Amino acid sequence: MRKWSFVVGGLLVALLLAGVVSNFASPHPDGLDSSLREGCTLDTDGEITGGSCPAQQEQEHEIGGPLADYGIAGLDNEFLSTGLSGVLGVLLTFVLAGGAFRLVRRRDAAPETGGSRDADRPGTPATSQG
Repeated sequence: MRKWSFVVGGLLVALLLAGVVSNFASPHPDGLDSSLREGCTLDTDGEITGGSCPAQQEQEHEIGGPLADYGIAGLDNEFLSTGLSGVLGVLLTFVLAGGAFRLVRRRDAAPETGGSRDADRPGTPATSQG
């Protein structure tokens, strides 16, 4: 029970951070964006107006998607769009990771009928009964 309360508590904290706190993240470019803009001239809105830098080659993603650009396509409320995309991202990650852990987790194919469980494991000496 303690394990599940830890997992649920962690999920709730992640949902809170993704749904609410993500809206207060800095709108300024992060380190990667800043380094890609080195050598370019920017206007007051942060748009490239001249110079030469790798950021001039950036394009919109060809595929797009419902959660592109940290928001939900079609929602006009930016606060709600960012929060919901964060919550959906956390839930999707939680479901996929949970499914992967379930697949990887070792389960016994059939219950043991008796004897030592270590006897069937490689690398452990079998005990003789006699």
